[in-house]
Amino acid sequence: MPQQEDWATSTSQRPSLSGESMKTLSERLSKLDNLYFPRAVQPSATTSAQRQSILFDLLSRDAAVFLERYGSELTSEELGEFDVLKGDYEINWHLRHLRSVLSPTVEQLKSRSATVKNRRRAYLDKLVSDGQYFSEDAMREREPYLHHELLGKFQDPSGRSMARPGERWSETLMRRSEEAMLVQKIRGEQQLRGVAEEDWVGNERPQEEEVEEVESEEMEVESDEEESEEEEQCKKFEKRNMKSHIDGASQSQEGMKEDQGAASSVRNSQQATIGQPPEQESLSLEEMQDRMDHFTFIMQQKFLSGEDHQYMDYSKIDENESLDDHWMRELNGDAEEKYFDDD
Repeated sequence: MPQQEDWATSTSQRPSLSGESMKTLSERLSKLDNLYFPRAVQPSATTSAQRQSILFDLLSRDAAVFLERYGSELTSEELGEFDVLKGDYEINWHLRHLRSVLSPTVEQLKSRSATVKNRRRAYLDKLVSDGQYFSEDAMREREPYLHHELLGKFQDPSGRSMARPGERWSETLMRRSEEAMLVQKIRGEQQLRGVAEEDWVGNERPQEEEVEEVESEEMEVESDEEESEEEEQCKKFEKRNMKSHIDGASQSQEGMKEDQGAASSVRNSQQATIGQPPEQESLSLEEMQDRMDHFTFIMQQKFLSGEDHQYMDYSKIDENESLDDHWMRELNGDAEEKYFDDD
């Protein structure tokens, strides 16, 4: 019995936050949106008053757990209220950690930066293994203009609109719609950069179409020349009938030769003016692979530097302690290799 009395006495003598402080903290946090509550108490945490009661109860029973769950929501002044509990090792650890986040030292900033870099590198390795985020199509969606400059202008654009094996017609239409949006983004970037309009993506035509158009123009020119030649021959025929039969026949032969020579000259001139369609610049497979590797490297560096925030929630990466295990395995593997190399 005396031992129980001593335990009760020691418990009652433990320092604690004042009732007013606990009420103020609980009331403020209860009004925050999306505040975490364990699943067991979620049904009874629907109103602000209920949430305030749950928070007050936890704070009065176990301040260490309260700091673990809600310490990141507290201000520096509110953390100061817990200084009366510094004798507790667990509470002291939480206070040091939370204050280092709010007001980190230079060394803590350096350590934090190194940790973030390592975690992002670990997550990058996972993304590369998955094969989707850094696929050519996915990277092109994120940076269409950069892809066009490095790769797209050397690729056949018609292949992107063709139906793919096993693809539904609705999926093909959706992909074509997305492709049209990407083309518009590229054209918008080209316009901002002052690229000549004839060089905008989508303004180019396949070489086969240009050849067919040139051939069509040649046929039209030849048809017009033949009609003009027939009219000229009729006029000369009438004039020749007014002369003597012998002289007319002789002149007719010379006139026919002259007309044929003139028509031939005009046809040759038209062909020279039209010319041949320019050949599209092409690269070897090795050159295209080098460009693809360079494009992938740029996109990976953008991810590591935090520029993919539109597509990636970096807070879930930078705060993910489980990624440290991946990085530590990498370090241990490097250390083992160095050890055996030294031997």
